[in-house]
Amino acid sequence: MKIGILISGRGSNMVALVDAVRSGEIPNTEVVVVISDRSDAAGLAKAEERGVETLVIERMGRKRADHDAEIAAELKARGVELVCLAGFMRLLSPEFVAAFPRRILNIHPSLLPAFNGVDAQRQALEAGVETTGCTVHYVDEHLDNGDVILQREVPVLPNDTVETLSNRILHEEHIAYVHAVRKIVAAG
Repeated sequence: MKIGILISGRGSNMVALVDAVRSGEIPNTEVVVVISDRSDAAGLAKAEERGVETLVIERMGRKRADHDAEIAAELKARGVELVCLAGFMRLLSPEFVAAFPRRILNIHPSLLPAFNGVDAQRQALEAGVETTGCTVHYVDEHLDNGDVILQREVPVLPNDTVETLSNRILHEEHIAYVHAVRKIVAAG
């Protein structure tokens, strides 16, 4: 199965996926392209170091549908069958979602439906919850809304800051995303 990964930043979840594909932990797959909407995304260099093709498709000043159409065309041109969002910080258009039905995954740093959107870790701390975590889910046209594939819990510790909680959740994200992609690939 050919995988395309969309990023906007550091790309740590992208690295976890690429490394799991290369090691055979996610069998019968190939990451064929990493696309960023930001030319300064640190994840681009990490993908290049791993021999994965990278593209930058800037979104500045463009309508979402036009930007998404260009990304979708590049993914389709490479035969991408599964799209993984790894810190891609833009809501996808309904047209993009329709182009890859139930073939777009996202990872989010909370136990959805709790704490969707940005700053999920801060939201969890402010809410005073004892447990949060991460969710891998299918992407639909709504923010952090698609069907859940799997979740991993993380305890909220008494002295947690946004940074310490984020770091523990991120560790679990790397594990969860690999497991979820392996599950999707195995199902065909």
